[in-house]
Amino acid sequence: MSLWAEPAAPGAPPRGWRDWALAAAFCLLAVIEGLARPALPGGFVAVVLVFLLAPTLLWRRSHPLLMVTIAFTATAVAPAFTHGVPPEAASLVFVALLPYSLLRWASGRDIVIGVAVIAARIVVAIVADQMTVPNALAAAAVTFAVATLGLAMRFRAVVRLREFEQVRLVERERLARDLHDTVAHHVSAMAIRAQAGLALGPSSPEAALDALRVIEAEATAALAEMRTVVKALRASPTLADLETLSASDDRVKLDVSGDLGAIAPAVGAAIFRLAQEAVTNARRHARHATQISVRVAADDTSVHLRVTDDGLPSASAAPHVSGQAPAVAASGGPADAASGGPAVAASGGFGLAGMRERAALLGGVCSAGPIPGRGWSVTATLPRTGTAS
Repeated sequence: MSLWAEPAAPGAPPRGWRDWALAAAFCLLAVIEGLARPALPGGFVAVVLVFLLAPTLLWRRSHPLLMVTIAFTATAVAPAFTHGVPPEAASLVFVALLPYSLLRWASGRDIVIGVAVIAARIVVAIVADQMTVPNALAAAAVTFAVATLGLAMRFRAVVRLREFEQVRLVERERLARDLHDTVAHHVSAMAIRAQAGLALGPSSPEAALDALRVIEAEATAALAEMRTVVKALRASPTLADLETLSASDDRVKLDVSGDLGAIAPAVGAAIFRLAQEAVTNARRHARHATQISVRVAADDTSVHLRVTDDGLPSASAAPHVSGQAPAVAASGGPADAASGGPAVAASGGFGLAGMRERAALLGGVCSAGPIPGRGWSVTATLPRTGTAS
């Protein structure tokens, strides 16, 4: 895709109190500078110019091209009101934030136009003798260095988004494999019981009935697991879906407290995914676990998740990797523990890395570790709004 067709970067923070405070701070600095520097180049006009341009800080993310055009045009025209003396108030330094916002948030078309506006302003400064060539080049270097920083942050955000999507795809693939393994396990159990019922049926009708009851129970459990996993694959879950974690396993105990209203959908989905990952791995790796506890608590600013189990480390996973992804074979898929396939160490599983990445993208944290004595714990804290403070 060419730069001209590049869309605007998503996720620009809305205008908030910090932006107003920043604009007010520069206005206050302009007043102080005007009083403290009697020989301020541009004098009263320089102070007024700061007040006129400070509002560009409020819309620098939502309308970066317009703000750049206003600011750099105003600084080019200002010398006409100061007998050719360019205003050089130090408090005008905030104008450098505008090129940063331009390359960080604007579309490719706006970036091209905005850079042309900035370059034209520098050329005008040289032609009109507002700045010497060395000073103009120095100003250009600073301006484009700041703009380059904005571009670097833009690319960093794109890379993080791609990493997040990759983790999401890996997670969905893992859920699909879980569905396959679950169905295969239950179908195998049903086949064995059916064969036993057929063999014992002629001599012991009661044994055949017992086999049918076991087959019915296995089929019910398989359908419940299928509904849970297919739902997770098909749509974004919510906090209400936490109940499905305990629907097919009596060991899972769910405790939800606090006000769960007005929580960002992305946060609700993340809490469910983190809990699902932790519960799934506790089922896989925690031997002799009698209880898997899922606690979700919300306060005024955050949502807290804690998943614990009282199991022992799995014989095929040492140390205990509850909260980690299943072992990953050299080919890239889950390794079969019974076959002795190669596996990634506990610290390198995709599960915990994906959980940490998901939490970090929403401004939160996630950690996992053993409980003293016995068991494993996974904890996470996410802001209710899903944005970093």
